[in-house]
Amino acid sequence: MPRLLGRLVALVEWWAVALLAAMAALVCLGVFFRYALDSALSWYDEFASYLLVWLTFFGAVVASYHRRHIGFETVVERLPAAARRATELLAEIAVLVFHGVVLYYGWDLAVKMAEETAVSLPWVKMGWVFAAIPLSGALMLLVSLARLAALVSARREA
Repeated sequence: MPRLLGRLVALVEWWAVALLAAMAALVCLGVFFRYALDSALSWYDEFASYLLVWLTFFGAVVASYHRRHIGFETVVERLPAAARRATELLAEIAVLVFHGVVLYYGWDLAVKMAEETAVSLPWVKMGWVFAAIPLSGALMLLVSLARLAALVSARREA
């Protein structure tokens, strides 16, 4: 299971790289049209914002997997071993609940916004834009479940 999750997160990381490259190319295209051709694109800024939203949420999945989010490692590392394990377990349960909330309400938002369209891009459904929230919530939920399972199994072995 951890190996499969690692591969899935590696795929998400490549997706984030593709989103970043697409966003950079789009912004460069917009700047080129505005300053070189003196003909601004009306849609590039909005579309780049949507790419940034997706990049942020999928980058959060990768950061979660690699434990790069803000934490209190210095405080937790100074606790006795039993208190440290209990704190890590409690923290992971709280993170798991948060990811469940992101998944649930993200799904709700994506469904409610499914038929709305972007202002400057009428062919872009807002449901596609908001789909990043439940997708990333589900992926982070998987990461948290795997981490929680590892914490529980380590507790049994100790």
